[in-house]
Amino acid sequence: MVPMFDVSPAMVALMGLVGVLTACVLLLATRRTSPSEGPAAAAEGAQGADADGQGGAAGAEAEGPDYRRLAESRRRQLVEAELRTLRAQISPHFIYNSLNAIAAFIPTDPVRARELVLDFADFTRYSLRAEGDFSTLEEELDAVERYVLLEQARFEDRVQVELQVAPEVLGVQIPFLAVQPLVENAVLHGLDSEDGQVTVRLKAADDGTHALISVEDDGVGADPEHMACVLAGRAEGSHIGLRNVDLRLRQAYGGGQGLVIDTAVGAGMMVSMRIPKFQPQQAPDAEVGAP
Repeated sequence: MVPMFDVSPAMVALMGLVGVLTACVLLLATRRTSPSEGPAAAAEGAQGADADGQGGAAGAEAEGPDYRRLAESRRRQLVEAELRTLRAQISPHFIYNSLNAIAAFIPTDPVRARELVLDFADFTRYSLRAEGDFSTLEEELDAVERYVLLEQARFEDRVQVELQVAPEVLGVQIPFLAVQPLVENAVLHGLDSEDGQVTVRLKAADDGTHALISVEDDGVGADPEHMACVLAGRAEGSHIGLRNVDLRLRQAYGGGQGLVIDTAVGAGMMVSMRIPKFQPQQAPDAEVGAP
């Protein structure tokens, strides 16, 4: 029997690399989503920290318990747990579909397959990094570019992304993984439109002491009341990434500095944030859980 195509050593190497990447990423994701981690575990840890703090304070003759510090410690632990959860929320479906798309290019376009492997490696390395609560907008946009390239490998011209970014805001420090989940949300829900296509517009503008960042899509939109429930933590299911980003923005900049969502059923969605141009200090009086 004559083979349909020759399998070159380079193609074999690419196939092997895709398999190794699949195993490594899934193993790492499994470890990061173990039941011992996440908001619930952080809450238990925070309660333990409260008990330890109260015990230490009771042992001090001249000092009472610092409830404000204990409350802030609890808030920080919960938000850090949300960040760990977000890092681990790279969808197994996204991983599987991306690697499937890469594998499909190996026999027909091995050069592009190699480029996509590098994009996948860069994206997962950034998303799963273990250190740092903040990154620059430029670093975040680089992760967005890798994500979009992987999605376009699957959906081709059905996914279009337009960027309008002021160069002077590229160095602004923003919460880690604050923009990419918004783009992912826009792509996934935008593709639900009748024609199965979506155009995402990502803008970052200079506004004096702040950077204004927005992600807009022309997809199916959503009920504004439902989205308010999502941000308030009263809705399960879709758009959970938005809730996660909103929580961390409020923790970093104060209770009134979360996401702003402008949407309606059948009218697309725009999600925006206003980021100060300085490394934020913790806001001890921020009501993290309230939109």
